[in-house]
Amino acid sequence: MTISQTVEAAVSAANLADFENKMNIETLHIGMKVRHPQYGVGVVKSLTAQTAEIAFDDAQRTIAPASSDLQPAEPTATLSELEVPLAKLIRDTAHAVVEALGLEQTDAVVEGLATRWQRGTLVMQPVDSSLQSKEVPLETFFHKIVMIRNNLRVLEQKVNASDKLSEADKFDLQQYITRCYGSLTTFNILFKNKDDQFRTGA
Repeated sequence: MTISQTVEAAVSAANLADFENKMNIETLHIGMKVRHPQYGVGVVKSLTAQTAEIAFDDAQRTIAPASSDLQPAEPTATLSELEVPLAKLIRDTAHAVVEALGLEQTDAVVEGLATRWQRGTLVMQPVDSSLQSKEVPLETFFHKIVMIRNNLRVLEQKVNASDKLSEADKFDLQQYITRCYGSLTTFNILFKNKDDQFRTGA
C-alpha cells in the first residue's frame, strides 16, 4: 500500500469513526452527561422524539442530537443496541455476579443496619413443629430491603421525570409507589438512620 493510500484509508477510518460517534435521540437517557461543542457539558433533563432538554452551566437548552455534534461526556457501553453508562453497567454486573455466586460474606455488617440487629438472625418458624425452621442472617435480609427501597426511589424518579406520562398517570403511579413505601415501613426498625427509612410521604 502506498503512502497516499495509507493516508486515504486513515482519513476514511476517521470519518467513519466520527459518523459512528454522532449521537441520536435513541442513545440518550435522562440524567446522562453529554458534551456540546458550543455549550460544554450538560445533563439530559427530558426527551422528545427528536430533541432533548439539556441543562448546561449557563442555561437549559433544547438540542437536536442528530444535527448538533453532541457527544457523551461519560464512558458508555453498547450491548444489543442498548446504550448505558459504563459505570452503571459495571456496578450492576458486579452486584449480579456476587449475588448469583453467593459470594456475600454472611458475617459482614451491612452499613446502615441498626447496631442491635448486627450479627443477628431472622428465624421463620412454621406453626407445624415437625417442619424445619428457616434462618436468614439479618445482614442478608436487610440488604434485600435496602435494594427494594433503592429501586422504588429510582422508579419514583423515572415516573416524575417521564415526558411520556400525563400528570394524571404520574399521580396514579405515585399513589402505588406511596402504598409500597407504606407497606414497607414495618422494616424501618432495622435502619440505623431515620433518613434512610421508608416514608409514606416520599
